[in-house]
Amino acid sequence: MPAPDFYNTITGESLGEFKDRGSKFVAYAYPVKTVAEIESQLLHVRKLHMKARHHCYAWRLGTDKTQFRANDDGEPSGTAGKPILGQTDSFEVTNVLIVVVRYFGGTKLGTSGLINAYRSAAAAALEKASMVKKYVCDLYSLNFGYDIMPDVMNAIKKHNIEIVEQVFEHDAFLKIAIRQSEVEEKMQRMKAAIAKVNIEETEKYEEIEGLEIVFLGSEQ
Repeated sequence: MPAPDFYNTITGESLGEFKDRGSKFVAYAYPVKTVAEIESQLLHVRKLHMKARHHCYAWRLGTDKTQFRANDDGEPSGTAGKPILGQTDSFEVTNVLIVVVRYFGGTKLGTSGLINAYRSAAAAALEKASMVKKYVCDLYSLNFGYDIMPDVMNAIKKHNIEIVEQVFEHDAFLKIAIRQSEVEEKMQRMKAAIAKVNIEETEKYEEIEGLEIVFLGSEQ
């Protein structure tokens, strides 16, 4: 089964906190798309809390949610990273990094206490986050002459196709984004509108004179 073309994530940084028997757990949640972003945010949190004993974290990436990691950063195995990661599942979010910083209060919490603390701190951060539903889109470039520009622009507007970038120089250039599950239908309808034919006839118009369409890749 293919991965869905939509996912839930957070719109920006959020902060949560949990305390238990003198220990303080400060949780940061960040929207991320790449491992490089994750490493950068981890470094940022470590610099903010250089005196903290532990900087535990978990992250999950991708619409199929198969890319993930959980790190206990010195806590007993399974007591920090996994509970944090579990909250990404509970809140049904991906493309998210959660870092929980612990300041030890002098009293050991035990396995169950640690699991509860890291889970609660991560949940507190996600509860305060703004959630958003996003779509995976295919990107295309459209290069065309100015003689068919009204037809192209009207077709894009009529079928609610997003323009990501536009450049008007010797020829016109557009970068458009279409939700993956809608690509086949919208591309056919757009081509039909530009060629001024019925949608059933679009197979005859794989190439429209004066218009070059190039697939650029996908974007989450």
